[in-house]
Amino acid sequence: MRLSTLTLLQPSQTGGASSIADVTDDWPSMAQIIDTLTFQAGHNTTMVISGTTLLGLAAGIIGVFALLRKRSLMTDALSHATLPGIALAFLFAASFGLNAKSLPVLLAGATITGVLGVLCIQGILRFSRLREDAAIGIVLSVFFGAGIVGMSYIQANAASRSGGLNHFIYGQAATMQPPDVILMGIIAGLAMLATLLFLKEFSLVCFNDAFAKVDGWPVSVIDLVMMALVVLVTVAGLQAVGLILVVALLIIPPVAARFWTERLWLLVLIAGLIGAASGYLGSSVSALFPRKPAGAVIVLTAGAIFAISMLLAPARGVIAIIIRRTNLRLKVGGDHLLEHAHELHQTTISRDELRRVAKLRGWTPPFRFMIMLSLRIEGMLKSAAQRGVELTDAGIERGARVSRNHALWEQYLVSYADIAPSHVDWSVDLVEHVLSDELVHELEDRLRSRGVTLPDRKGVAS
Repeated sequence: MRLSTLTLLQPSQTGGASSIADVTDDWPSMAQIIDTLTFQAGHNTTMVISGTTLLGLAAGIIGVFALLRKRSLMTDALSHATLPGIALAFLFAASFGLNAKSLPVLLAGATITGVLGVLCIQGILRFSRLREDAAIGIVLSVFFGAGIVGMSYIQANAASRSGGLNHFIYGQAATMQPPDVILMGIIAGLAMLATLLFLKEFSLVCFNDAFAKVDGWPVSVIDLVMMALVVLVTVAGLQAVGLILVVALLIIPPVAARFWTERLWLLVLIAGLIGAASGYLGSSVSALFPRKPAGAVIVLTAGAIFAISMLLAPARGVIAIIIRRTNLRLKVGGDHLLEHAHELHQTTISRDELRRVAKLRGWTPPFRFMIMLSLRIEGMLKSAAQRGVELTDAGIERGARVSRNHALWEQYLVSYADIAPSHVDWSVDLVEHVLSDELVHELEDRLRSRGVTLPDRKGVAS
């Protein structure tokens, strides 16, 4: 067998105590991996992978609007509020002689109490002065506590009929059947259809609900449609990943997708793909390592994609931001050094002068080295034997330009903002490095219109 089984070791001849054998999973073969990833590993495995992929797709798409509407935590309260509905639906069905473990019955109960939890949050916000985070915390904890009490009552009084009911807390994707997969497909289709039909309305309410109200849009109805889709995805995901983890599928894919784009339609597309990839890869890994629960592995997969997005996204990723900020710091530092040389009317900077400027600016030795290296790469500096470094023609021109921008902005603040000359240096020092040619020309025009004497292109007042 591929998986090791749970066995008890016999006591040793020396009278040692019994112990439990290793229960770790064996690594699957390449053939098993290919069969699983290509939906050829058996009917049940195919059902699970298909269902969780569709669930991830729907959750990623709908989660975008919950994220933009700043209601991500609302989905957490909603998922926890479904537990008492499951318990009540079980008790209701059992009391009338129905199949108490019927999935439609249990999901209907989950939907009712989930919606009730959302309404309770809205009621607390409307009729009290509590903030949203407090309202969500109250509803989440109270409803989840009520659900735990209901589950305990069921286990104490109907234990023989309640087997597997607690799987709604953590999920049990392995029990998915073809009807469940069809349900996931319908929900994914509804999510995509609603997004295509109401993308404009959803985006308007998410980004500027006040304008939408003034313009006559039915904001409450649009909000209700969005929350209905969230409820639908949440309830559908109870069986696959459980009420505790389903919120992760509604939050993590949209947040991960946000690192990759600024456009709404692309955000929806990427979030859906990340959600689908999380469901597909997570359930595949769980199928290859049966001791690993599918719901938890799916969420861990989504978390891994989020970490990759946060680090490696080209525009908003952490590494890209660090690179941009480092380049900006190096540019500002280089500008300061070239401006300093220009103000001293020097084309050569000695080593002692470099150390003095570094101490004045608070540069560490490694950062000073990086500035010098950056200026050399840009062709602004060149070595000057034992004398230090020498400015090239491009370096001299850049130092003069920065110095002139400094003077222009300083004169603009004094002339237009009525700021004393002794108070403008700090502001000028922040702005002089980012003035574009268009802004420089506009500053020149405005200062000339006031008769202000401008520095010439070499930085000398004229």
